[in-house]
Amino acid sequence: MEKATPKVRKRTFTIVEQACHEIHGFKKLYEELQDKILLSGQSKSTLTNYGRKVAQISLHYGKLPQNITEKEVNRYLASIARNAKTPSLSDFKFYVHGLRYCYRLLGMNDKALKLPSIHEPQKLPVVLNRQECIALFKAPELLKHRVQLSLIYSAGLRAGEASRLKIADIDSGRMMIHIRQSKFNKDRYVPLSPRILEGLRKYYYACQPVEYLFNGNSAGSPLSIKGMQWALREAVKKCKLQKGISLHTLRHSYATHLLEEGMDIVSIKELLGHERIQTTMVYLHVARPNRTNLFSPFDRLYKND
Repeated sequence: MEKATPKVRKRTFTIVEQACHEIHGFKKLYEELQDKILLSGQSKSTLTNYGRKVAQISLHYGKLPQNITEKEVNRYLASIARNAKTPSLSDFKFYVHGLRYCYRLLGMNDKALKLPSIHEPQKLPVVLNRQECIALFKAPELLKHRVQLSLIYSAGLRAGEASRLKIADIDSGRMMIHIRQSKFNKDRYVPLSPRILEGLRKYYYACQPVEYLFNGNSAGSPLSIKGMQWALREAVKKCKLQKGISLHTLRHSYATHLLEEGMDIVSIKELLGHERIQTTMVYLHVARPNRTNLFSPFDRLYKND
């Protein structure tokens, strides 16, 4: 009886690998793009997003991006808008920004300037009020999750920052938290809340984490962002909150509440680790002004009734 021939699984090439193979010169361009992004301190996700989009449009026209005309770029973006059931703004953004990055890398600034502008909708962030925060932090059954969500809010952490926090980053002597190599490869310190320190100590003695403050499936490995998102979703369900809440909502709430309590916008910028003050200034539109004489004119219509 003949033995069955084992099936050989064919390797699937990524869109970037396909472009490197099919378009002469693309590999060299991609390597230059990779070096530029690495040296500028931008994240790997920036390279991934830019690289994929530049590879896709290059494969579509069968030529390097510098040889794609302005009309061809506009035609390609328009075809995406027509054919997509739900056109994604991020898709357009990464196509345009990726091409612009390439053109500037190649010294083709005129070509970069001719790319379409991306006007993102100016949406204000979702912010929790103080009562909602208290309810949310009480909701999780596990002490680990209660401490985790409270810590993210108390220090205005990004999800990735909370995931990567190590036990050694909690400096109880100076009452500071050391955030290491976050966005833009920057370190920063944020104040450690005394009440959060109490919760962290209870959590530490109960759960005995190793190396990372919040361990994943095995000791010594960080808890994934997905794990933190799950804990938040369960807490939101339990509280029956109707707002669209994400882990980043806790960071938005932190910044807004600091502003409402009287902290200046420059200090908040530094605590959040923002590169530009304009990013922080969005909270000026969300925060409730710290004045007591505010009212609605509607109330004055009936004040004599």
